Amino acid sequence: MKPGLLIKWTFFSVLLGLSAGVSAQVTIRGLVKDHRNAPVAGASISVKDSYDGATSDSSGRYSFKTTEKGQQVLVLSCIGYKTIEQAVKLEGTVVTFDAVLRQEISELTAVVLSAGTFEASDRKRAAAVLDPIDIVTTASANGDITGALKTLPGAQQVGESEGLYVRGGTAAETKTFIDGTLVNNFFFTSVPNIAQFGRFSPFIFKGTVFSTGGYSALYGQALSSALILESIDLPERSSANLGISVIGLNGGYQHLSKNKQSSFGASYGYVNLGPAFAVIKQQQDYSTVPVHHTADANFRVKTSKTGMLKYYGYFSHNKMDFTVKSIDSLGYFDRFALSNTNYFHNLSWKEYLPKRWRIYTGVSYTNNKDEISSGMQNAAGHEVTLGGLEAKTFDLVLKGNYFNAKLVLEKKLKGLSAIRFGSEYNFSDDHSEYTAYNGDKYPGFLKERISSGFAEADVYATNDLAIKGGLRLEHSRYLGKTNFAPRFSLAYKLSKGSQASVAYGIFYQNPERRYLPSPNHLNFMKATHYILQYQKVLNQQSLRAELFYKKYENLVKTSMTGFTEAAVNNNGYGDARGFELFWRDRKSVKNFDYWISYSYLDTKRDFLNFPAAITPNFAAKHTASLVTKKFVQKWKMNLNASYNYSSGRPYYNIRYEGSAYKFTDRGTIPDYHNISFAINYLPFIGKKDPKSFAVYVLQVSNIFNIRQTYGYQYSYNGLRKEAIVPTSRMFVYIGAFISFGVDRSDEVINNSL
Repeated sequence: MKPGLLIKWTFFSVLLGLSAGVSAQVTIRGLVKDHRNAPVAGASISVKDSYDGATSDSSGRYSFKTTEKGQQVLVLSCIGYKTIEQAVKLEGTVVTFDAVLRQEISELTAVVLSAGTFEASDRKRAAAVLDPIDIVTTASANGDITGALKTLPGAQQVGESEGLYVRGGTAAETKTFIDGTLVNNFFFTSVPNIAQFGRFSPFIFKGTVFSTGGYSALYGQALSSALILESIDLPERSSANLGISVIGLNGGYQHLSKNKQSSFGASYGYVNLGPAFAVIKQQQDYSTVPVHHTADANFRVKTSKTGMLKYYGYFSHNKMDFTVKSIDSLGYFDRFALSNTNYFHNLSWKEYLPKRWRIYTGVSYTNNKDEISSGMQNAAGHEVTLGGLEAKTFDLVLKGNYFNAKLVLEKKLKGLSAIRFGSEYNFSDDHSEYTAYNGDKYPGFLKERISSGFAEADVYATNDLAIKGGLRLEHSRYLGKTNFAPRFSLAYKLSKGSQASVAYGIFYQNPERRYLPSPNHLNFMKATHYILQYQKVLNQQSLRAELFYKKYENLVKTSMTGFTEAAVNNNGYGDARGFELFWRDRKSVKNFDYWISYSYLDTKRDFLNFPAAITPNFAAKHTASLVTKKFVQKWKMNLNASYNYSSGRPYYNIRYEGSAYKFTDRGTIPDYHNISFAINYLPFIGKKDPKSFAVYVLQVSNIFNIRQTYGYQYSYNGLRKEAIVPTSRMFVYIGAFISFGVDRSDEVINNSL
């Protein structure tokens, strides 16, 4: 064959081959949408185990050709969606395959069930509000957990008594839990007209959940609120710390094992307010200034790769003795003395089990003893008993033993969905002995056992829709009653970072122990919560707005029985409604963090000895806070300021006259204003490989010496009244905290700013 002819035949054969190849290709095309019927751009579509594929365009459409034939598998994938594998038969020239992608439910992108709840934790950092550094650097908090929480919406600015007063509820309507178990005597023992601090340091906790309503079915016996604290796990390294101030000192040590599988630690603290009271004049004249001894110990053991056993033990002893001018008799003084000893133990264990099960269990025990002495003194300091005022002279010893145990089993389902159920047991044993002015003794005791069971489910239909439903059952042996409390919440994502939530729940609580035992049969107190919330968390900025309504039923009514006020029936009732707003911004100004909160509250209740449904004296209609934090790198200083405001609260004088309780005086106290300032100096910031970390603290509460009134107290005959005011208008704290072996510079800078 001639060369020219051979070339022609070769070229012709190649063209035939190419034509055959083209004719053998199949076009695969289609449309990719999401569950909302919106097009999905950037989805990858390919024939499995081949190089043939394409990517969807902005309209969700795709098209590509393949030479594969017969039964094949198409793979569709896109970030944030579940991967689809679909069997198809490739024949003919065109195959059309439309797909609907379902979202891959992820903790990073899923909606958060948050109605009525502020949460700060490692697990949900995006929703974080207050962490331990936030608490100790909030100028008005005085290093106290609940002091910082009072700057959040929902909490009232009550200065004359300890506790969290939330959305029209009493302090007793808020319960605190550590690692899932109930904490009794979370605060130091009450002192007349002087608010006491919480017993525990914020630095022993890694997670804080402050629920102002609608909380989980795992927790009960709280009509208004639950404060849920999670203790830290293993420390990063062994370290020691030392704190020195003009009113005391503290020190501690934490040891981490070489294999980093266990740790143990202990600390001790001593506080003597004598030096401070010598400089800052107090309303009280102390013969024994408040002195506190505290100690704690802990150990933590990793029981497996996923399991953790934790123990925390706490001891405190404090005493004081003071007199104040008597409102009942001019020239005389009222005396109050207190000695308190408290022990607390908490043991918890959590572990992942096979087949996506998880177990949480814990026990806690509290032993508390109060020795209280009350009386009157003359100008020479001698004890006296005046006619008609004999009841002011008494001794009271209170002893309490409290035990709580809880077991929770959780089963993880698809995505973030889960079911959990378990049981809880509460035991309390209270003994009291009242000694009257004439030496007569009146012993008392009260035992209670509350058995509870609960079940709860989290259902994440998509990343945009989540539902939580639960039911709690409780039986009180003392009341002889059983309650059923349903809980429900729903959250829906509106756009990136924003969502709307609703919550509903019924909550029960026993009458307070101080009004028991009762001569009559009682029932559980009841509150029903309704909450509507909008939240947006994006780029270090947080916005929350909530509407709420709370209905009270079966509140306790009281009457005087001998020397004490005792519960007589459950005929009380009430409601609370309001609006709350919270805004936090860490983004707009470099190294500057601030938050603003506002609460509007409209509440009335008829309970205790109230003659009618009225606004209780612990509830203000308007409450607001502004907290600012500025870190100045050049000066190595953290500058913190806060402003707290509440509108005037009502006050009443309620006396028993004739056959009923009546108002003999009522009014409104002045608005509350408080501006506090704090400076934290960090000398080792900027140094390489520091062997220790130190913070020097100067804190001034009520820096402008604003006159504050918390309410009024009345004489026995009701003819005189005097304002309840802070023990001192201004308080100054100076101290230093030093850690050895651990550098917390980044923690202070990054976590707080």
